[in-house]
Amino acid sequence: MTTGIHRLTAAEISRRVNSGELRAAEVAEAFLRRIARLDPEIRAFLRPLDEEALAQARDVDKAVAARGNAGRLAGVPVAVKDNINIRGVETTCGSRILKGHKAVFDATAVERLRCEGAVFIGKTNLDEFAMGSSTENSAFFSTRNPWDARCVPGGSSGGSAAAVAARLAPLALGTDTGGSIRQPAAFCGVVGLKPSYGAVSRWGLVAYASSLDQIGPLARTVEDAALALSVLAGHDPRDSTSAPAGPKDYAAERRGDIRGLRIGLPSEYFADGLDPEVFQSVQTAKEAFKDLGAEFVEVSLPHTRCALSAYYVLAPSEASANLARFDGLRYGFCAEGGRMSLLERYEESRGQGFGPEVKRRIMLGTYALSSGYYEAYYRKAQKVRTLVRRDFEAAFSRADLLLTPTAPTPPFRLGEKSDPLQMYLSDIYTVPCNMAGLAGVSLPCGLSTKGLPIGLQLLGRPGDEGRLLRAAARFEEVRPFTPWPEPEEAGCRK
Repeated sequence: MTTGIHRLTAAEISRRVNSGELRAAEVAEAFLRRIARLDPEIRAFLRPLDEEALAQARDVDKAVAARGNAGRLAGVPVAVKDNINIRGVETTCGSRILKGHKAVFDATAVERLRCEGAVFIGKTNLDEFAMGSSTENSAFFSTRNPWDARCVPGGSSGGSAAAVAARLAPLALGTDTGGSIRQPAAFCGVVGLKPSYGAVSRWGLVAYASSLDQIGPLARTVEDAALALSVLAGHDPRDSTSAPAGPKDYAAERRGDIRGLRIGLPSEYFADGLDPEVFQSVQTAKEAFKDLGAEFVEVSLPHTRCALSAYYVLAPSEASANLARFDGLRYGFCAEGGRMSLLERYEESRGQGFGPEVKRRIMLGTYALSSGYYEAYYRKAQKVRTLVRRDFEAAFSRADLLLTPTAPTPPFRLGEKSDPLQMYLSDIYTVPCNMAGLAGVSLPCGLSTKGLPIGLQLLGRPGDEGRLLRAAARFEEVRPFTPWPEPEEAGCRK
């Protein structure tokens, strides 16, 4: 009986598969059928992995039969953002330049999920090389927001967020360089967790900006996000930036009350430019936290006004170096043509293979790193980054966590923000977290008058995911999240 399987959480699926109440194969079949029925409109997936998923699911069922337990994520379908490697599966990063490139090894995050019985259901769409806030920059197609198909799902992990929101997968992997897990989570009404920098290995993630990138989960519940992080987190000797901390049970750490917890409200995050409906939803959430026994204090993050500008120097600078490896010769797309010199082959392959936003950021980064401009731009941006980090250190001396909006607006229409500068402002509340290497989570906190999700953001010190998830879990209990209405119940607006 497969009716209603898609409504189960990851934790429920794992418990039922391990107990023998459900077979992993029937879970995979149910989700694959749902993807086939709904994804032609939502377009969350670049490629469902039907055969691979069913083969993995059968292996999980064999493990349950043999041992009585196949792991903490036994039979749980997981969608994977297409900049994270799955061995033998195409990894394109949403870019033409990597079309046809198949990964030769699993990312550490994928490896750890696989060891705990997860089933990889498909690779999800993203802004090309994770550069964007709407998933409109994919070289292949735009993903639509399940709540309203006229709107964006956020980005760059828009495919992963849309897949979880539409119950095409109970769990998904995304990446967050400047908000690319949290902002789409807010736009799609799901939980998006950005772990502290170094908490989850980046081995096997195609790099955008190596000092900022972080892999994390998107889920429908805090419990599922905590369960996923318990599997994902831990030291990896293959990643030189991996934190030395050992594994933790975040699912257990999320339990407990939050009486006496001090939550800071950064004044800079509630200034001009914040949509009134977002402001009101976050204020209502604040009262819910007060009812739970939390205390609020005013804090200041004075260099927030500089953070976005500094980020759009640092991230493109790192991207210009990381993307230099895509030359059209070793893997992926190679420009066709007659006799070309080596330089001409590079120019044609990169010119045709990269999209406009990626080219824009490569040029910005190359300029910032060039002789004569390095001191004026890159070094100055690094100094601003230090000031942003010190701001957070001062704020956390007065507060345990910080509460902010995730995004300044509810989801916007597809094609509405054609100006890149307008689009960059969508990241204004999420970027500082990456600059300081903090832990952050986005939670649904309400709906706009148009029925679109609004998200709040909780930020914690590096390594403080346990307290962050505990506060998130208590909020979820008193303010249960509104799920996406099924198409047969309410229709997916076009």
